[in-house]
Amino acid sequence: MSVMVARKKVVRKWEKLPGRNTFCCDGRIMMARQKGIFYLTLFLILGTCALFFAFECRYLAVQLSPAIPVFAAVLFLFAMATLLRTSFSDPGVIPRALPDEAAFIEMEIEATNGTVPQGQRPPPRIKNFQINNQIVKLKYCYTCKIFRPPRASHCSICDNCVERFDHHCPWVGNCVGKRNYRYFYLFILSLSLLTIYIFTFNIVYVALKSLKIGFLNTLKETPGTYPSTEQRGCSQSLTLLTVLEVLICFFTLWSVVGLTGFHTFLVALNQTTNEDIKGSWTGKNRVQNPYSHGNIVKNCCEVLCGPLPPSVLDRRGILQQEESTAQEESCPRGPSAQEPTVAQGPGGQAEESSAQQKDGSVPHLSAVPVPSLSNSEMPEEKQLTSGELPVPSQDAGQAEH
Repeated sequence: MSVMVARKKVVRKWEKLPGRNTFCCDGRIMMARQKGIFYLTLFLILGTCALFFAFECRYLAVQLSPAIPVFAAVLFLFAMATLLRTSFSDPGVIPRALPDEAAFIEMEIEATNGTVPQGQRPPPRIKNFQINNQIVKLKYCYTCKIFRPPRASHCSICDNCVERFDHHCPWVGNCVGKRNYRYFYLFILSLSLLTIYIFTFNIVYVALKSLKIGFLNTLKETPGTYPSTEQRGCSQSLTLLTVLEVLICFFTLWSVVGLTGFHTFLVALNQTTNEDIKGSWTGKNRVQNPYSHGNIVKNCCEVLCGPLPPSVLDRRGILQQEESTAQEESCPRGPSAQEPTVAQGPGGQAEESSAQQKDGSVPHLSAVPVPSLSNSEMPEEKQLTSGELPVPSQDAGQAEH
C-alpha cells in the first residue's frame, strides 16, 4: 500500500522566471543565454592587456616613467569592473502579468473596444499617456500580457520586456536598459581610453627601440630575448607581439571610439538607441522628446548620476511548493488487523486478539494453524458463518513464534 506524503521544497523565484536568461550564484548573476561573444570580449581585453603589462610596460617604466603602468592598471580595472557590472546585473526586466492580472486586463480591453465582428481586425491595444504635455503611447505586449511602461520594449533575444530598453548587446552578453545603461556607457568610455592608451604606448615602444638599434633591426629582433646591458640592446624585445597588439588596438579603436561617441550624443539628448533607430522623436510628426530637459548637463546628470531603481524581479525570493512522494508501507490484510476481536475461551474468560504482537510483527492468516473442525463440532459461540474468517488467538500467535 502506497501513502502520499507532502513535503515542502524551497524554490527560489529565479528558477521559475520565464524568459531566456541564465542565472548563476543562486540568482545573483543574470545574463542572456548567448554568451559566446561575451567570452570573446573578455579574451581580447585580458589578452591584450596581459601582453602590454608583461612586456611593454616594463620597458616604458624604466625608460620613461613608472606612472605609465599605474595609469594603465587603473583603466584596466575600471573597464573590467564596469563590464562585469553591466553583464551580470538585471537590466530592468519587467515581470510578466499573473494569470489573474492578465484576465483582468483582457476584460478591460474587451470592455473598451467592445465586440469586434468576425472577420474584422481588432483595434490595436494602445493606451495614451501624457508626459510633459506630450502624448506617449503605451503598447500592449502579447507575450508578457501587460501594457509596457514608457520607453520599455520587448527584447526578442532575452524574451523579456525591459524598462528604458536601449539595445541588446552581445559583446556584454546582456540587455542594456534602465538599471545598467550607465555602467555600459562607462565601460565603453573606459575601454576607448584604454585602447588609445595601449595603442599610443605601443607606438612609443617601437619608436624608442628604433632610435637605438634602427627600425629594421627592431623588427628583426627575436621575441623574448633579454640583453644584459644597454650597450648590447638595452631592453627586452617582443616586437612581434607588439605588432599584434597594435593591430588589435587599431581595429578595435574605430568601433569602440565610434560607439562611445554615438552614446555620448544619445546621453546628451536623453535618448535611447531604440528610440533613435525608430525615429520616435525625429520622425514625420516632429514630436519633441518629452524626457529631455533641454540642457546637456541636466540630461547627462539624469542618465549617469540619477537614482538607480531597485530590481522588481526579486530573483532570490522564496517560493514554497508542495512535493508529493509515495512511500510503500506494509499493511496487514483481514479484519483482524484493523480492530481487535474479543472471543471467549473455553473457560469463559474473554481473550483479545491484537493486530500486532509484542515484537510488532503481524502474523499472516495463512501461517496460523487452524484446526479442521466442522461447524457442528465447534462450540456454539465459535461457529463460523459463511464468509467469516477465523480469528487467530493469542496462543496461536505464540505457537508460531
